[in-house]
Amino acid sequence: MMKRIWFIALSTVLCIAFSTTHSSNIFAQDQASEEKDFGLKISGYVKNDIFWDTRQTVAAREGHFLLWPSPVVEGTNGADINGNTNFNFLAVQSRLKFTASGPDAFGAKSSAVIEGDFFAQSNANINLFRLRHAFVKLNWENLELLAGQYWNPLMVTASFPGTVSFNTGAPLQSFSRNPQVRVTYSPGPIHLIAALLSQRDHTSVGASGASSAYLRNSALPDMHLQVHFSTDEASLVNLYAGAGLAYKIIAPRLQSTTLTGTYAVDERVAGLTLIGFAKVAKEPLTFKIQGRYGENMADLLAFSGFAATEILDPLTGERSYSPLRNLGFWAEVHSNGNPQFGIFGGLSQNIGSKEEILSALQVYGRSVDIHSLYRISPRIIYNTGKLRLALELDYTQAAYGSDWDDFYLPGSTQPADNLRVLGAIYYFF
Repeated sequence: MMKRIWFIALSTVLCIAFSTTHSSNIFAQDQASEEKDFGLKISGYVKNDIFWDTRQTVAAREGHFLLWPSPVVEGTNGADINGNTNFNFLAVQSRLKFTASGPDAFGAKSSAVIEGDFFAQSNANINLFRLRHAFVKLNWENLELLAGQYWNPLMVTASFPGTVSFNTGAPLQSFSRNPQVRVTYSPGPIHLIAALLSQRDHTSVGASGASSAYLRNSALPDMHLQVHFSTDEASLVNLYAGAGLAYKIIAPRLQSTTLTGTYAVDERVAGLTLIGFAKVAKEPLTFKIQGRYGENMADLLAFSGFAATEILDPLTGERSYSPLRNLGFWAEVHSNGNPQFGIFGGLSQNIGSKEEILSALQVYGRSVDIHSLYRISPRIIYNTGKLRLALELDYTQAAYGSDWDDFYLPGSTQPADNLRVLGAIYYFF
């Protein structure tokens, strides 16, 4: 009897040990399989920008991110206060990118990206690391889902300016990175894109300055729809073209203070943006072009905004608004060899409000005193191994308006121009 008990006990222990070992092997195999499916790639570059301007500029990060020349401001002695030249050397655009790929999820290939640079969030903390992109992607056969921070869809990554300047053609090119949910459906050469966006680094501008609160308080995301078309690799000409629209509603104020007190108000201003673009590549040249009509585009780094048109309630001070409209285009042509020769140029113009405004004092936005702007920017880029050397000239002229009419169109303008000479050294890894 005792032997039988020991036999049963020993058999039980052996079974448990075998089962545990077998389970451990299966777990180890599963873990090894997951580790095999997971990958991490680190990439990026070191970049040093060396630039010189013929006058003071409206720019970010100690002049690095150039938008447009500062206006002519005459001092008591008649000299232009903003006419002084300046220069800088900066390496803050250097960046790191981490790309992770993992096992399939929901039948889709999964991946994620985190990318940052040392551009920081303001001049006060320049050189600090800041987030550029952070998103997760799921890719099925014809469908892609992206969730996280990435380029605004109006920055078409398949066809955008290849400037040496970090501004990538802004303000002529829409420039913004946004937290978003984006779906791309690609049945063959057609690509259908739908996206919902919030705002983070680049935001709308209103009476309280630049803030994402105007969009958040509207309780509606920035909405985008686009359709793209691309030829296949066997085509004689590589064509990528498309069109899109974006619709955004912001809430300029939640409260209004009048002589009789402070009141809650329900104010809204809507803005529609339309783009059309094309890229044609055929040896030895690539040609790109984009046209854009936009309303209240300050969050895209355009000189744009909105204006009050009417006081709806004299007691509370609640107002109605109209967006300021902006019309422009840019084009670029460059060679496809090494070295690369290219030239970028474009024009943008404030075409005012569709409705009469109350006064120029109740206009809000980014540099809304600019009536028009144009830019011509030739460049040369040479690559050798991991090293890139680049030189670019950027001539930008902005016409500042005055004597605004009831639709916010100027009666007179005064031009201000700047020539930037930019040299850049990259090392890619």
